Amino acid sequence: MFYERIQELCRQKGIPVTRLVESLGLSKGNLYKWRTGAVPKADTLKAMADYFGVTMEALLQEEPAPGLLQRLGGVSLTDFPLIAILGSVKAGYGCIANEEIIGYETANVKNPEECFYLLVKGDSMEPYIHDGDLALVRKQEDVDSGELAVVLLDGEEGTLKKVVKQEGTLILQPFNRDYTPQVYTGETLNRVRIVGRVLSTVTRHSW
Repeated sequence: MFYERIQELCRQKGIPVTRLVESLGLSKGNLYKWRTGAVPKADTLKAMADYFGVTMEALLQEEPAPGLLQRLGGVSLTDFPLIAILGSVKAGYGCIANEEIIGYETANVKNPEECFYLLVKGDSMEPYIHDGDLALVRKQEDVDSGELAVVLLDGEEGTLKKVVKQEGTLILQPFNRDYTPQVYTGETLNRVRIVGRVLSTVTRHSW
């Protein structure tokens, strides 16, 4: 657990956890969040790692997904930056896009600060994207027609779909034929906001 790791590092340094919080300019409310399983955002995590003189990987002590390791042919993942997993996105409709960090995963990207992962829920993108997959997303406000994107509907509901553009019409196209495409045109286009392009997905295996 993250909080236990922080406690151990503070013991090694001979300081109370409250001293760490004060040194980083954080509120003591963060301690409660860490005790209940929360993980800091990437910039805070980096500051903590620098404070203790360790890597972010060592601070988290998390093992990367085995499926990703296999995809990279056994390459050491410590060579790649950690990307935050921000809540979940529905491969379907009706899920709130949650910006809470629920973990970290590595990614071989040039600009990690522009990327984030989302946990996929639902089966509307089957058979190519599965429930429980991680979607690696690059932050951008538009995508080309035919690309996969994470889209916010009415500023709240997040969905992962193929974006199709046709003469003033935007279609959110699922891969699963059991789902109906959502079509937006005219004023209804204002309900849709693209937040990023899906670069790849990672299937997280359980062993």
